[in-house]
Amino acid sequence: MLSSPLPPHGGDLSAADARFGAPAAGWLDLSTGINPFGYPNLAQDPEAFRRLPTAAEGKAFEDAARAYYGVPDEAGLVAVPGTQAALQVTPSLRPASVVAILSPTYSEHGKTWRAVGHEVTDTASFDALEGADVAVLVNPNNPDGARSEPAQIVALAEEVTSRGGWVIVDEAFADTEDGLSVVPDAGRDGIIILRSMGKFFGLAGLRLGCVIGTPDFTDQLRERLGPWAIGGGALEIGARALSDADWIEGMRSRLSQASKELGSILLDAGLTVIGGTDLFKLAETDRASELYETLGRQGILVRAFPDDPTWLRFGLPGEAENVEKLMTAFGTPR
Repeated sequence: MLSSPLPPHGGDLSAADARFGAPAAGWLDLSTGINPFGYPNLAQDPEAFRRLPTAAEGKAFEDAARAYYGVPDEAGLVAVPGTQAALQVTPSLRPASVVAILSPTYSEHGKTWRAVGHEVTDTASFDALEGADVAVLVNPNNPDGARSEPAQIVALAEEVTSRGGWVIVDEAFADTEDGLSVVPDAGRDGIIILRSMGKFFGLAGLRLGCVIGTPDFTDQLRERLGPWAIGGGALEIGARALSDADWIEGMRSRLSQASKELGSILLDAGLTVIGGTDLFKLAETDRASELYETLGRQGILVRAFPDDPTWLRFGLPGEAENVEKLMTAFGTPR
């Protein structure tokens, strides 16, 4: 049994300080799926902080995003100040609807649709998404890494959109997944895709992402977000990261190896790995609550789930000293 309620999301170091006390050496935060080897080239023109962002900066980022994600010419793309901003705005762009969310998943999807009066159903069945006005899925899923095939999603979209509905696909963790994205099918009526700079690129503090869909939808979202939604500095760094093919290729390989290493560490510690991606692993153990507290007292924050008390999610530790710290906390040092 956990000693006090959990924060709704990972990465809340203030809540961790209050719960466990601030570690002298700082937190090893494994409670998110953010790449610990984040994009390093953050240099920029200081004037970007002193003036309003320009249309040219916005276009440069969106052009880089179109190229990186392989967005078809017929589809629209709009930059957003983090995909969370798109989650907040999108439910207000259609009348009261029945919304089905493939669950368990990132809780903000359901929260934002419920907040403006939509009828929301959580379902573990992909087939149950068909009857909804709006179907929402995260692919690969957070927290378990479950994957839905693009052909399956496109078939769902054909059924849902034939009734004027939407299929929203959150691809925040898709950057390391070959052939999983439905971006090649973007531009079809009703398919809306969310992409994030926070996870694979490790730039969560930049608050930058994009939404891909029909031009009508992305224009509507752009208008709702208003002018100057994203700072010029963020746009500049984002465009650079998306265009850095050498870094992207090398990082995919590095994350694959780090993910395998994390899986081995968890297995050696007696946990059962039941899912994940190259950015996180979901483990199951009857000792989850105890282990959450034990690790927290050693300055290691992981993600626990009040609705699934045997689950813990672990992000990648990153550099070798952090790997060693996690292994030592488990009692399995090298």
